[in-house]
Amino acid sequence: MSQAGNDSANSAPLLLTIDEACDALRVSRSQLYDLFNRRRLKSVRINRRRFIVPADLAALIEELREEGGE
Repeated sequence: MSQAGNDSANSAPLLLTIDEACDALRVSRSQLYDLFNRRRLKSVRINRRRFIVPADLAALIEELREEGGE
């Protein structure tokens, strides 16, 4: 394995699980799925599993800040 491959263990993950995204946003699973259903948050499906790109979480937070946190 190359040196670059070893660095990936120390860096941030490319994808977050549903539970990790809930923890990051401090919301329940149902609230997170509501964000998916309202097209406020995107997800990535790999087989039957659903993941969230961390940059999409950051974009959602920025959108909410611009709306005034409603």
